[in-house]
Amino acid sequence: MPGRVAGSSAKATAAATKPRTSRTARAAASSPASNIPDEGQSTKLRDHVAAVFSDAQKSNTGHRKLVINLRKIQEACCYEPLSSKKKQAEYDFDEDDFNTEVVRCVLRVLPIKKSETVGDRIVKFLGIFLRVASEKDNQLVADQDGALPETPTSRLTNAILNTLLQLLSTKDKIVRFRATQISAHIINTLDTLDDHMFHLLRLALLKRIHDKESSVRMHAIYGLSRLAAELDEDQQDEDSDDDDASSGVLEKLLNVLQNDPSAEVRRALLLNLPLTPTTLPYLLERARDLDAATRRALYARLLPALGDFRHLSLTHREKLLRWGLRDRDETVRKATARLFRERWIEDCAALPAATAPEEETEDGKKKPGVTKAADPSLEALLELLERIDVANSGNTGGVALEAMSEFWDGRPDYREYVTFDSEAFWDELSPESVFVVRTFNDYCRAKDAQGDGRLLDMLEMKMPEVTKFGFLLEIQINKLIECVRGAASGGPDGDGDEEMEEESVQREFIVEQMLHMAISFDYSDEVGRRKMFGLMREALTMPELPEESTRLAVETLRLVCGDDRSDKGESDFCGIVLEAIAEVHDTIMGDEGDKTKSSTGEESFHSARSEVSDDGSAKRGKNSKRAEDNDEEDEDDDEEKAIREIMVNMKCLHIAQCMLQNIQCELEQTVHLVTMLNNLVIPAVRSQEAPIRERGLVCLGLCCLLGKNLAQENITLFLHCFAKGHASLQTIALQIITDILTTHPSLLAPVPSTGEGDETSATLSATEPSPLLKPVLKTFSKSLKSDDVDVQSTGASALSKLMLSQLITDPDLLKGLVIAFFDPETSGNASLRQALTYFLPVYCHSRAANAERMASIATGVIARLAALREAFIEDEDVEESEMVTLSVVGGMLVDWTDPRKVIGSSEEAKTGKLRVEEGAAPDSDMIHFVLAEQILEKLVTSQTSKDERKVLFSMLSKLHLTVPSPDPGLLRTVLELVAEAIESKVASDVTSRNALSKMQTTLLKLMHDIATAERGGGGEETVVEDTTVVQRTDVDETAQSVTGADAREDEEEEEVTEVQAEDDPVNAQLRRELEETRIEDPEAESTRMDIDEEMEDYDFSAMADDNDVQALMNSMVDDDDDLIE
Repeated sequence: MPGRVAGSSAKATAAATKPRTSRTARAAASSPASNIPDEGQSTKLRDHVAAVFSDAQKSNTGHRKLVINLRKIQEACCYEPLSSKKKQAEYDFDEDDFNTEVVRCVLRVLPIKKSETVGDRIVKFLGIFLRVASEKDNQLVADQDGALPETPTSRLTNAILNTLLQLLSTKDKIVRFRATQISAHIINTLDTLDDHMFHLLRLALLKRIHDKESSVRMHAIYGLSRLAAELDEDQQDEDSDDDDASSGVLEKLLNVLQNDPSAEVRRALLLNLPLTPTTLPYLLERARDLDAATRRALYARLLPALGDFRHLSLTHREKLLRWGLRDRDETVRKATARLFRERWIEDCAALPAATAPEEETEDGKKKPGVTKAADPSLEALLELLERIDVANSGNTGGVALEAMSEFWDGRPDYREYVTFDSEAFWDELSPESVFVVRTFNDYCRAKDAQGDGRLLDMLEMKMPEVTKFGFLLEIQINKLIECVRGAASGGPDGDGDEEMEEESVQREFIVEQMLHMAISFDYSDEVGRRKMFGLMREALTMPELPEESTRLAVETLRLVCGDDRSDKGESDFCGIVLEAIAEVHDTIMGDEGDKTKSSTGEESFHSARSEVSDDGSAKRGKNSKRAEDNDEEDEDDDEEKAIREIMVNMKCLHIAQCMLQNIQCELEQTVHLVTMLNNLVIPAVRSQEAPIRERGLVCLGLCCLLGKNLAQENITLFLHCFAKGHASLQTIALQIITDILTTHPSLLAPVPSTGEGDETSATLSATEPSPLLKPVLKTFSKSLKSDDVDVQSTGASALSKLMLSQLITDPDLLKGLVIAFFDPETSGNASLRQALTYFLPVYCHSRAANAERMASIATGVIARLAALREAFIEDEDVEESEMVTLSVVGGMLVDWTDPRKVIGSSEEAKTGKLRVEEGAAPDSDMIHFVLAEQILEKLVTSQTSKDERKVLFSMLSKLHLTVPSPDPGLLRTVLELVAEAIESKVASDVTSRNALSKMQTTLLKLMHDIATAERGGGGEETVVEDTTVVQRTDVDETAQSVTGADAREDEEEEEVTEVQAEDDPVNAQLRRELEETRIEDPEAESTRMDIDEEMEDYDFSAMADDNDVQALMNSMVDDDDDLIE
């Protein structure tokens, strides 16, 4: 063991004479001399310390041994030996020499790049050494003095940190990264730091959290998180001057957590910030982080380490479950499900880390406890559901349904454990216990639908049979009705009993869950079916039954009545429901009749009694007073009667609505439906009460879905309701109109023209648009411009459905949808933005005609949004960043109209391979040509702003124009527009001019490829003597075929066409391209002249004359005719 700390002695006067190792010599020889300053002659201490650090960078496995070696060197330099008899140290160096050599080695780590693992190994080794050396120093000093004064390791740490502090702000990002990494690692490794150094590090690292390099920011956060935790502990222990410093560090770190662009930095903060009531809300916000790995880290690492989830508020629990289970990333959903079914259930079981009792082995030694999960417990499961407020989150669309589905999927032990066939379980039914049964039933039946029949067998063993379930449901319905009546009767003060109201809510939830289970049952058992049939028919006649329970009861009754395809089943169902409606009406109005009759009888009794007892004057006075009282009572009775009528109509209309949602029969062929329409629905539509009128409209709309004639007669009524109604009525009208048009699309079909004429002309006359089309388009256009967000989002969703089904193809409405999507005024309408985010790309990529329609309105959209953006920027109350830039809009329009993304596009369109032999191009290939034509026409013919022009040229450069076989006419039109744009100099900057030039080159190459392909496939009839003439004619014919001009029979018209073609710059450029690619010998002309000179001496007497040639041609024609025959 070393002795006391050595004093500061003079430095070594003589250095060791040991030569350098070969590794050091090679490194010195290979490194530039300018990078390594003169550090004097090498010493034995330097060689040993450098050798330790050199070995430390090779692997992490030998770090423990190297730490011991380096510690021995430190002790030899910093401590005096305990015994003077020990031989003199191997080398004579003091503490400053050792610190200098270690700092020298640390400096060698700073230029190492982040990708090199050797740097990370040395940083890890340095941290281990400082921790071990600090612990040993503290043990030595504590044994002597009982305190923790300054030690050699603390002075070494200060020397390293003082050196690194000067390099934290250097310009070299690699050095800055390594300096921050080493500083943060030392802070997180050591338990204590010098106070002065503590504050210097805090200030230096606070500057690094805003570094432009994310890796530097991340390691600065590692260090500051530890410092913030230390400051927070000091602040809790005593009031110190560091309170402001602690709050300042935490505030800055929380700001970085919310706003740093790097996901790694946010994730590092999430996992390293101290868990305090102040930081917890900011940490839980990361459940909505943009980065999936950060969200997964919250659910997989932070929340399990947080402790008992019951310390979180109910709002936080519900939000964390909803956000996690409905996350778009599958790994986040799995982490949330694992958290719910493994960690939270263990917290409720009170054994999150229970250990098994110690057992003795055969040798008599005790076996250590093994960590295990708690055994399945129904009480724990019920408490878990209570902690997430299942009564509110367990309804349709609630997160509790998804959570329990994941729970049953991942906990087979609980599936085997639970059972529901005992009487005690159903007698003490609670919202949590019935929800367990409902979710288990849904899970097993869903798995059975996927082919796993074992779970259905298990369910049948655990659940009561249908008949018994019917009796249990009847008991719960009766309890619900009693609670509703008790809550409505009022308490002692005339107000409703709060406890009774709360109990009625719970009873309603229980009945709803049991009805959900009843809908999933198999009613092949006739006894059970009859029991449920009678129970549901009786339940519908109860006026006190809540609306949601009524809806489920109607659906159950429809299932019990028979198959959906059975007309008799639907007819019986409608009859039973209408009987229930009549009974509900008679029950409520019968109560009113009884009250009226009793009050009339009481009044007659008192009147007779008064006439017998009093004289005439007294009779007149009492009669006048009684008349006034009767007037007041009549007013009260009228008001009560009006309220009761509203209640009756609302209840009856709700039952009728539920019935209409569960049938598919023809309206005109069902007597019950016609009766209900005339006696209930139409009077409700004509009612002056807004709630009754709205529900009556919904029922009328459902009736219209069952009959086309009724829909055709009443669709104008719904259009009128939208035009004149308030916001909620407009929303209902839009939904009904959309459903009617989707169910009966022929309402918008063109109708035959009614023009006068003979029978032939009438038969051949063209059709005209449907008279309903214009008002429907006007209605949807007004809905997109509505000030109410619900009307606007409903209109956009409805219009999206109709446009996807091709019922509406109006370009103006499509333009309105695109503008509404980018309009800054709709930024707060999340439902609108979400609907259009899905609709717009799907609409364009589903059909080529849709994408072409989008291309035709692209320039109009850009112009409109440019005007909106100018007005938006001029508004001083808003920021420019709140509206998307025009460049983003242009990029999205180009992507939506990309022909390669259209469903059914050819493989040649995706690769750009020419396909001339197939003839005309498919529609999807020419979409970007249409967009290019629209953009060029806008640039050439209209006045555009600078920003608009910039976006349009940017769109031109992104178009995909290398298509298999472009349309020659459209290709020539675009080429002419490009030439006109270049000639008119609409491109004011280099980027725009390059875009036009590149586009022109691409189009000319397309024309050249088409012409070359056509020439190659046109047959071999070329005469050697007329090479030039044939090729020139070939060029002219190719140019005429590319321009798409029809063949002229008149020679004068052909000459005019040729002159115009020669004047056309496009044709001139094309001829130059073709001349350059002409296949001939460069010396062809001179060669032809030589042949003519040689042929002057040739004897032509042996050749056939003209008559022989004519006879030969006639014989060839005869042979051709024979072949044709």
